[in-house]
Amino acid sequence: MRSLDFAPLYRSTVGFDRLFSLLDQAARVEPSTQWPPYDIEKVADDQYRITMAVAGFAPDEIELTQHDTALLVTGQRKDRDGERAYLHRGIASRGFRQTFNLADHVKVTGASMENGLLIVELKREVPEAFKPRRIAIGGRQAALGQDNAAAAQVVDHARAA
Repeated sequence: MRSLDFAPLYRSTVGFDRLFSLLDQAARVEPSTQWPPYDIEKVADDQYRITMAVAGFAPDEIELTQHDTALLVTGQRKDRDGERAYLHRGIASRGFRQTFNLADHVKVTGASMENGLLIVELKREVPEAFKPRRIAIGGRQAALGQDNAAAAQVVDHARAA
C-alpha cells in the first residue's frame, strides 16, 4: 500500500492540521482493525447514521461513548460458552473497539439494535453563534445579526435627510 506524505501541506495551510492528521491516520489503518463491518449513511442534510454488524452481541455487551468529537463503540462478550461444546466455531465472538471521528457539533441522538445490527443516529446541531451571518458594509462597528435590517434602516434615514 502506498503511503502519502502530508508534510508539504502542513506548511501551506493554516488551521487544517486536524484534517490532514485524520487523513494520515485513515491511510495507516490496518484491515484487521476494520471489524466489525459498518456503514455510514447521510440521512438528511444534518443527519447521519452508522450501522454496525454486531451479530451475537447483546445490547448490554456494547458500550457507546462520545467525548468531544470522538465516538467510541466497544463490545465485549460475556462468557456464556462454558457449557457448550463446539464442533465448528465460525461466528466471531471477539471483543471490538471502533472509534469514529465526528465533525464539530455532531451529537449522538439515539442508538438501537435490530436484527444483529447496531444503529447509531447522529445529528449536526450548529449553535446560532457559529452560523453564518451577514455583515453590513458601512461606518457602523456593531454586528447586525442574521439579516441586514439595520442596514436598511440606515439607508432609510439617509433618504429622509
